[in-house]
Amino acid sequence: MATLTIRMPDEMHARLRDLARAHGVSINKLIGEMATATLLAHDAKLRFQRVAARGNPKRALAILDRLDARLRPRVLKKR
Repeated sequence: MATLTIRMPDEMHARLRDLARAHGVSINKLIGEMATATLLAHDAKLRFQRVAARGNPKRALAILDRLDARLRPRVLKKR
């Protein structure tokens, strides 16, 4: 396991400390979870880009239109 030293403004540190307390974890754990979430989002974006590069844009837009049509009534009902 690696050790990482980071510099940040005192105000940011205080906010992270408060957030960690609110979640019942250490700042170390909180930052680790944030890093994991960021890496997962990055990996998902890269996978999407790879799949999209091989895909058919017209077909993809048609699928998104169908999905939008199916989800729209549900979203409107919740309001």
